[in-house]
Amino acid sequence: MLILGLSLWWLVMEHGRFFALVAEHAAPVPTTLQLALGVGVLGLNMLLLAVLAPGRALRPVAALLTVVAALSSYYADRYGVYLDPSMLRNVLHTQPAEARELLGWALAGHLLVHAGPPLLVLALCPVRARPWRRALAWRAGLVAGSAGVLVLAVLMSFQPLASLMRNHKELRYLLVPAAAVWSSARVLVFDAQEAAGPRQAIGLDAASIRPAAARPQLLVLVVGETARAANWGLNGYPRQTTPGLAARGVINFTNVTSCGTNTEVSVPCMFAPVGRRDYDEARIRRSESLLHVLARAGVDVQWIDNQTGCKGVCEGLPTTTVAELNPPGMCEGGRCLDEGLLAGLDERLTSLHGRQVLVLHMLGNHGPSYFRRYPEAFAQFQPECREDELQRCSREAIVNAYDNALLYTDHVLSRLIDTLAAHAGRVDSAMLYVSDHGESLGESGLYLHGLPYAIAPAEQTRVPMVMWFSQGFAQVSGLDTACLAGQAGQPVQHDHLFHTVLGLTGVGTALHDAAWDLTGGCRPEPPSAPAAGEVR
Repeated sequence: MLILGLSLWWLVMEHGRFFALVAEHAAPVPTTLQLALGVGVLGLNMLLLAVLAPGRALRPVAALLTVVAALSSYYADRYGVYLDPSMLRNVLHTQPAEARELLGWALAGHLLVHAGPPLLVLALCPVRARPWRRALAWRAGLVAGSAGVLVLAVLMSFQPLASLMRNHKELRYLLVPAAAVWSSARVLVFDAQEAAGPRQAIGLDAASIRPAAARPQLLVLVVGETARAANWGLNGYPRQTTPGLAARGVINFTNVTSCGTNTEVSVPCMFAPVGRRDYDEARIRRSESLLHVLARAGVDVQWIDNQTGCKGVCEGLPTTTVAELNPPGMCEGGRCLDEGLLAGLDERLTSLHGRQVLVLHMLGNHGPSYFRRYPEAFAQFQPECREDELQRCSREAIVNAYDNALLYTDHVLSRLIDTLAAHAGRVDSAMLYVSDHGESLGESGLYLHGLPYAIAPAEQTRVPMVMWFSQGFAQVSGLDTACLAGQAGQPVQHDHLFHTVLGLTGVGTALHDAAWDLTGGCRPEPPSAPAAGEVR
């Protein structure tokens, strides 16, 4: 009875968004389909408990799953979250400071209502011990009975049920707590397999195909966070959120699509030779990245992070964090402002030799606490949301805080360009900025990001990208910047990044695909990469 009661509780209390979306996608919903879904979810819940909570493990496992189900329904209802493996990887890799921003009294109240009663019952209800033979037989019967309920649900309304789940596969990730258990297991198994062996080496033929330059060269690659194209001033947004960049002659790409809707997917993908167009998460995560190819060709590579790490793309390469650098006035409460990424840049440029690629990973517009991403001096758009719980703010205030954070990103990038320009007499430099993914700000009731890519709105997949080149860098690389600017309105993907950076740094490899190099048509045809054993 305890398993049946708990399964019914989860069905009734934690599946509001699931049934709301079913009603939206299958309207009008046949009565038989409604009944089949209810019976099916009930059977799935019972099967989950039958498998994971035998005997005396029932109480602690059921309590944990109850809390997981309540948490899952809270974030699904409030932010439109789907608990697929990529979202669970985000959850498992969340840092304490980031997690604190997602907690609040609203969550506490939700847990009290949704998890409190069943936890009280679990605490007071005794679990009867049975002899092991009887316990095994009872458990086998429960598993068989639960599976039978699932089969019955399918048979009750097979055609509409199959059509619904085939056309809206994302709905399965709203079945809690089963979706959280499944996705967590997928992530843990995958991560264990990834950690079991070295990454596959790529670009073993990488070599410089550009004559040695007389002056040092620096490409600064800035990975933005949660900046969306729709609010980017240079893209024609009614507000000017990028006044600094607008005054600095950057090349702005207006039609850029991300590889994913969260950092865990987008960052490894954008540094891979084949990203979204032939997406294979296992291959991407188990292989080296663009940065390893550059290092193999003799380019000095360094990653400076103000986020949750490089997601494996800088593994084995020099890395540091803004928190470790701890520049004065930049870090407080476990978070640092993005200007801290520029700490020591003057000194780096003064002593730079050879070729270097410096990657700066921003905190950017990471939500929901947009107001924590910028100093007060950038609170230009008012009223701004100064709450960690977005539900306490009007949509206007949320958008204002988000735009203020973009204004600060513009300031950081402008400072970066000014610093590079100040050293242009000695160092040939360039900057490429692109955001990892976008953000929903209330459109269709959605907030934040991380929706499954197949159903993600443009707000989460359209991102800003800009480039800036010193005159010396353009000359030494043979780049016609006017030609590149003329192509900036063409469709661009994260997939272009790998090949474009190879072209900008003069690194040749068989991995380089000229068709995906944004600068290829605006530079002279480069010489081929040296063959094995060939000396140039």
